[in-house]
Amino acid sequence: MEKETAYFVVKKKALPEVLLKVVEVNRLLETRRAASVQEAADKVGISRSSYYKYKEDIFPFHDSTQGTTLTLSCRIDDEPGLLSDVLRIVAEFGANILTIHQTIPINGIAALSLSIQILDTTGDVSDMILGMERQKGVHNVKVLARE
Repeated sequence: MEKETAYFVVKKKALPEVLLKVVEVNRLLETRRAASVQEAADKVGISRSSYYKYKEDIFPFHDSTQGTTLTLSCRIDDEPGLLSDVLRIVAEFGANILTIHQTIPINGIAALSLSIQILDTTGDVSDMILGMERQKGVHNVKVLARE
């Protein structure tokens, strides 16, 4: 029986350095800043065998999301204009907001879920999520679903 492929969303800080270097080798090759796998692997400091071992298994989050719908969840402080600030971040990255659900704030905090359509023109999704996380009053941004 064939194993089913499973995917995980992991923050960059939790990844082993070798995986981050594999992503960098791919970037060097795609941008033609390296002429060969050997040259790119040497530039980032990994072996060719390490690259080939993981090259099909890791890619930037943005690459895997184009044409999909993401459902994000977070908690936000009950502050005037904060929801608008979060939605502005999504708009600045060119994603399409499909649904918004915010609960009534309890003890000054509301739960927020957003369904966002990722388009071909959408900027880097991981940067968008990071921008949301950095917004004062926004807590625990998580990807709940990817369709």
